[in-house]
Amino acid sequence: MERSWPLTGRDDELRRVAAAIRPGAAGIVVAGRAGVGKTRLAHEAASLAEGRGVTVAWAHGSAAARPLPLGAFAGLLDVPAGDAAETIGRALDQLARMRPLVLAVDDAHLIDEHSAIVLHRAVERRLAPALVTLRSGEPAPGTVTALWKDEHLPRLDLAPLDVVETTGLVARVLGGPVDSESARRLWVLTEGSPLYLRHLLAGEVSAGRFAASSGIWRWTSEPEISPGLADLLEQEIGGLPPKVQDVVDVVALAEPVAVPTLSALTSPDDVEEAEGRGLVRTDGLVARLAHPLYGEVRRAAMGTLRARRLRGRVALTLAEEPDPIPRAVLTLDSDLPPDPQMFLRAAEAATRLYDLPLAERLARAAAATAVPVARLVHAATLSWLSRGEEAEAILADLAGSAPDPGTRAQAQLYRTGNLLFTMSRPEEARQALAEADATGAAPFHVAAMSLALAVAAGDLTPALTRGPRLLHDELPDDLARILVASAVSAAAAVTGERALLDDAADVGGLTADRVPTVIPGFGLADYQVLGGRLAGTPDRADVLAGRIRAASADLPGPARLMGLVVAGHAALAGGRVRDALILLREAWAGLSGSGHEFRFRCRTLLAMALAQAGQATQAAPHVSGVGAERHPAYRIFEPDDLLARAWGAAAEGSRTESLGHAVAAAHVARECHAPAFEVLAWQTAVQLGDESAALPRLEELASLSPRAVVALAHARAWTADDGAMLCETAEAWTRLGDLVAAGDAAAQAADVLRRQGRQGSALSAAALAERLAVRSGARTPAYAIAVRPLPLTVREREIVELAARGLSNKVIAERLTVSVRTVEGHLYRAGHKLGVSERTALPAVLGIE
Repeated sequence: MERSWPLTGRDDELRRVAAAIRPGAAGIVVAGRAGVGKTRLAHEAASLAEGRGVTVAWAHGSAAARPLPLGAFAGLLDVPAGDAAETIGRALDQLARMRPLVLAVDDAHLIDEHSAIVLHRAVERRLAPALVTLRSGEPAPGTVTALWKDEHLPRLDLAPLDVVETTGLVARVLGGPVDSESARRLWVLTEGSPLYLRHLLAGEVSAGRFAASSGIWRWTSEPEISPGLADLLEQEIGGLPPKVQDVVDVVALAEPVAVPTLSALTSPDDVEEAEGRGLVRTDGLVARLAHPLYGEVRRAAMGTLRARRLRGRVALTLAEEPDPIPRAVLTLDSDLPPDPQMFLRAAEAATRLYDLPLAERLARAAAATAVPVARLVHAATLSWLSRGEEAEAILADLAGSAPDPGTRAQAQLYRTGNLLFTMSRPEEARQALAEADATGAAPFHVAAMSLALAVAAGDLTPALTRGPRLLHDELPDDLARILVASAVSAAAAVTGERALLDDAADVGGLTADRVPTVIPGFGLADYQVLGGRLAGTPDRADVLAGRIRAASADLPGPARLMGLVVAGHAALAGGRVRDALILLREAWAGLSGSGHEFRFRCRTLLAMALAQAGQATQAAPHVSGVGAERHPAYRIFEPDDLLARAWGAAAEGSRTESLGHAVAAAHVARECHAPAFEVLAWQTAVQLGDESAALPRLEELASLSPRAVVALAHARAWTADDGAMLCETAEAWTRLGDLVAAGDAAAQAADVLRRQGRQGSALSAAALAERLAVRSGARTPAYAIAVRPLPLTVREREIVELAARGLSNKVIAERLTVSVRTVEGHLYRAGHKLGVSERTALPAVLGIE
């Protein structure tokens, strides 16, 4: 991978070093760990000095040159051999004749004593500013350490890059945004070392394991250490005595390892030596490797049999309680006999942590015994990993062969969820539920799943009638509670039943201090965010989304991606379009090529966010996908799909089409008895410019929620062409937490006031719209009119914008259901008003890139 590596995250340090080596300054010592970027920083600062006409004289410390007097200055100074004092004096004389210069000494901890004295005296005599780099923790000549200890030079300790700096550096190198989890993994493995990062990333990109997906660079597999990086790390580790190697290998396989356990498996002396060599570090309680990449090197180097034996030895020292996962994982990969019961307990624990890849691996090992409960857990993890066919094969077999009604019922219930959500086969899901009910077993689970199926089909009645009672029944387990809570949350969200929404969140385990313990909790979280969004209480949605995302942020597999979708939904609920795009784009990069059902929610929300951001071209394929493909479990979200299409059409300039979708969303919501969704749909129609149809229904729905109150005020102000009231509405939307609606109200105020000839007030309203757009990241049609007013009618502007985006007159006519001659007439009149005769000039006039 031949890519330039910029100096990222070191701006402050570069300014400090550059200032320290200006003419007349004393210089600076730059210290840090291996690979932290000391030499790179020194070279960047030296280049700045050379740009000012100063000579930079480079000396280099090395183990090979250290035995030679003045070995660091070899090739730089021509000093004949002589006694020490004479040789050092001649060296200083030559340096004096080279002025003006900067004396740069790289790896000063490795220079010989004569070179160290020359450096020290050059600094003392102020012959030149000195730029000195050295490795922290390594022994250095006393005359070198005296440079900062005696305060001749300041010392700058260069810290590794943090995770934000690492992410920024990788994004600049790759030329595009980077998946946050992939960047975090890079940072964890390299501990912010630019040197290690460069080698590791180069190898992974070249091998295709780190690649772009939907415009986001992602790391999709475990790393493999390249030969070049392995050589670097092996030099760091050095040659190890066998007993010290045992210490390193045990920690590499099982870190963190309790110090007493490690001492018992090896010996206290060997542990101390490994720590003294800088290979392991301890806090007195547990031992870890001094650098994560040491583990990659050692695990790759040790043989399979040795690794299995060592894992087994460590596993025998671990207790299963309170966490069975460490012992189970080590046992699974060791030479110990399998323990299916422990594997099952660990799989269930991994599921509660949302670590589905690990849960599946452990459950598969437990299911090798054919124990029904282990097979159920295995099938569930397969389904949640979107491996629906594999799950169905296990569950269908269990449903037909289980010896007791309880197991048959559970198998059919798991089949129901798998068939509906993972495999999109609703009719078969209903049949599986009927077969579960016919067993007479698991009545609470059957009732809970029946609510989930009803809501998935858009039928809210069971969730609103039976759901509240079920919430307060003695439900048998977390899965039943989540299913009931999710169904009730969905119904409460779209009907505006806020007290019921809160009650469902509490039963489902999603509160300010708790998260659900099973994977369907992500669906519960999405419904809860929807409830906050529709009601106009996005702050509450943010809190709940933050909890679920934090619980899944560092995990592999779909859990992290679902957490991103929920968090993106919460950002969109608050009108923070820019934030939503970051989260949803990253989620889409992971979900788009998968069969996971959450990709449908992600696509709808991403299409809406892109369109509200004014990114019509990027939004178009997602908007098209929303219209072309739907999931049978997401009928309740049909109004949201239509609103995404409304914003998509609006971003393209098709006002007629966008209003058609918004009004359709309102009608669908009303037919489905989802008044909270209807309020949002009518509000959207008002934001897109049509208050006439919205006003009557918003007056009827005004008591439903805080959103309904402000939406009605918005519609009234727009109907009355009342610029002052629209500005007040913008403030009300801001207080409510919908920045996009606030910006549109302010933009509409600017348009009204300008048409009324109140230019000063119009400018103030436009400035408010601009400030809100900066906060939200939205670039809506209302905003475009406010910041770029044109002497056009609404219809003329619509046709001109479509033409500017490259649509032919025929296509424009079809989209607007008018004749081609009508389109031609509007374009002619608009061109005359704008002073434009060529179609190709329209994008510049409208500000379309």
